[in-house]
Amino acid sequence: MANKVKVTETVLRDAHQSLIATRMSIDEMTPILPEMDKVGFYSAEVWGGATFDACIRFLDEDPWDRLRTIRKLMPNTKLQMLFRGQNALGYRHYADDVLEYFVQKSVANGIDIIRIFDALNDIRNLQTAIAAAKKEKAHAQVAISYTTGETFTTQYYMDYAKQIEEAGADSICIKDMAALLTPYYTAELVSAIKSVVKIPIQLHTHYTSGLASMCLLKGVENGVDMIDTAMSPLALGTSHAPTESMVAALQGTEYDTGLDLVQLNNIRDYFMTLRAKYIKSGLLDPKMLATNANALIYQVPGGMLSNLLSQLKQAGKEDQLNDVLAEVPRVRADAGMPPLVTPTSQIVGTQAVYNIIMGERYKMVTKEFKGLVRGEYGRTPVAIDPDFRKKIIGDDEPIDCRPADLLEPELEKMKAEFPQKYYEQEEDILTMAQFPQVAPKFFEKRRNRKYGVDSDHVNVETKVHPV
Repeated sequence: MANKVKVTETVLRDAHQSLIATRMSIDEMTPILPEMDKVGFYSAEVWGGATFDACIRFLDEDPWDRLRTIRKLMPNTKLQMLFRGQNALGYRHYADDVLEYFVQKSVANGIDIIRIFDALNDIRNLQTAIAAAKKEKAHAQVAISYTTGETFTTQYYMDYAKQIEEAGADSICIKDMAALLTPYYTAELVSAIKSVVKIPIQLHTHYTSGLASMCLLKGVENGVDMIDTAMSPLALGTSHAPTESMVAALQGTEYDTGLDLVQLNNIRDYFMTLRAKYIKSGLLDPKMLATNANALIYQVPGGMLSNLLSQLKQAGKEDQLNDVLAEVPRVRADAGMPPLVTPTSQIVGTQAVYNIIMGERYKMVTKEFKGLVRGEYGRTPVAIDPDFRKKIIGDDEPIDCRPADLLEPELEKMKAEFPQKYYEQEEDILTMAQFPQVAPKFFEKRRNRKYGVDSDHVNVETKVHPV
């Protein structure tokens, strides 16, 4: 007898991150949270990813307050977050003491499940976060960054899954952020991973290529324990398969989720109203909901494709898109075959653009590409050719250890340097650590609001950082 399939609802994090650049506010969430709490979801993904950044950069909201509010209004549902391994929620590697403190505070404020991933699938970049989650009695789920290419065989994923289990993870997530999975390969992959590990497996895939529901179904039939879905008003397109549709598809079978479609319909009605508001405001572009199989053709994520086009337009070279798309796999191979997820997708893509528009490969090398080749992000899936590495990094010393081993403890220094005028809670130290450019502006506005000062003049940066 198969187990009932458990459902993780993503509408409060990844769905709105995928469709409206993470702009759903806590005020828009609170009216429906008690109803969502009654459904019986395995978990609700509510935090992490780009939510932290968006809260302080665009929404003038304290992300820790958001988490505490959701915790209070959803007491019966496990709350889940996405965590970028040694990067936490920021864009650089942090010392272990900062990572441990971040995990401690996340759990103390209401997180039950921490989904941890590394862009290079370097297990060394995950070990501190796994240990910290276990110490805090949270569920440590490690996500495999799924990608394609000759290196990424079924055996590669089986070996990585075994490493994850041995590192102490409580479950594994197959994280297909670029919608590259196909249904029959999903069946093969899930069966293969199930054959070598005993811990539960969750499947996360996006709808971009139009295959997500089929991939989830094949995954379920082959032993997936949990699936990620999104309430239908914020499903499809670059988001996820619709929750209600998957619940209906499995109803009455041995995989029945046990969730009530009538209860889900009440929640759907609420999010339909929000969806209409987002479309009217222009936040939700209906084009984002269209199926785009380009990812399957070019093997690059949809977001990366639009970034490449935008960079070429700025250089007046958009007619060279096909040349750049042909260059991406060559640059990726030179750089050790990194999975194309944030930040590696941006690093590889930008270098491919430079190689084409300069008319000479690696005539100009970005700081980030140099860092990737040097080993600053960790160990790449394939060893980089020493001659190529030397050409890119010159006399710099390559990094072959875990990058965070080179970092001195930094938490006490951060605490000592934190501007006291902004201090309201211990968590503020972590907000500043993750986003040192944006946090002071947010703290200033929060302080001015508290003391009745008009702070509309504060200039807030408007750059979007996808996960």
